[in-house]
Amino acid sequence: MANKRNLKRNINLFCEELFAECVAASLYGHNHDGAEALIYSAIKMQSDFICRISHPEPGMPAKVYYKKLKEDFVAQASEIIDQINNQ
Repeated sequence: MANKRNLKRNINLFCEELFAECVAASLYGHNHDGAEALIYSAIKMQSDFICRISHPEPGMPAKVYYKKLKEDFVAQASEIIDQINNQ
């Protein structure tokens, strides 16, 4: 398991890139309301996962918790990327 600092850094870097893609989609796309919703969801995803790293679920083994956290992050990020591509 990577340490929390590296995990937070990687999530922040990826969310910054995702945010930039959402802004580009809002500038060059035709659906501005949908693009604004994507921007909001990218920001919310970043804050949600950073909070989840800082406050792990009690009673759950750390290795299992962080593995599930990574899987959830990839799934949610893939969903946002698919929505950007469909605009």
